[in-house]
Amino acid sequence: MKVFDHYARYYDLLYRDKDYRGEADFIIEQVRAHAPGARSILELGCGTGIHAQLIAEAGYAVHGIDFSEAMLASAQARRAGLAPELQGRLDFSQGDVRAFRSGRTYDVVISLFHVFSYQTRNADLQAAFATAAEHLAPGGVLVFDYWYGPAVLAQRPETRVKRLSDGDLSVLRIAESSLDDMASTVDVNYETTVSVGETREVIRETHRMRYLFIPEIELLAAQFGFEPVVHQAWMEQGKPSSASWGAFSVLRKR
Repeated sequence: MKVFDHYARYYDLLYRDKDYRGEADFIIEQVRAHAPGARSILELGCGTGIHAQLIAEAGYAVHGIDFSEAMLASAQARRAGLAPELQGRLDFSQGDVRAFRSGRTYDVVISLFHVFSYQTRNADLQAAFATAAEHLAPGGVLVFDYWYGPAVLAQRPETRVKRLSDGDLSVLRIAESSLDDMASTVDVNYETTVSVGETREVIRETHRMRYLFIPEIELLAAQFGFEPVVHQAWMEQGKPSSASWGAFSVLRKR
């Protein structure tokens, strides 16, 4: 999404506390469990490419796409600093998860960091499922995470404040959210103040997120030729619950 272009320069700092290694290992575990012979992976919404790099380090060929040119520039710069062998297993290109078509299939399609929850209209969510289905041969699997509806409704969004610094760069981000029960969406309104020495910039943006429910995921799965394999709490082994804001599903292409 183009909204990410505004703070792509600060993205890795904002999420430096994110457990990319743990998440990549978790995805690799799911791939090995549900697609043991897989070698090729398409990542829808790759951001700055950290997940893709870590998964490629495990021996997979990963093609990451993202709509944000600024994010892709960071991903390409990251790739350029890697060993040639690893570069050969890692590729990035610009694309919209709703419309991207590569003309080939992959063993696995993954989508992380709640990219599917950014598809807030029914047509957008259907288009993302269609993209995944188009790039999988029968037996291939789709692994994606999302905001889990029962947990969002039970916990309700809260105001969050994050302060970070790196040398002379400091970032203050305030997130205030409003929930629309009828649309199953949350508007997360960010105000990010970035200071470098005496220079200060304020960035305001809204991220609209859709929270999903298992029955609608299974309805979409059936519509686009998938069968459910597993629904779990994100980074856990149990079923999602009202305590699991993040969840993930594994679907297999028929």
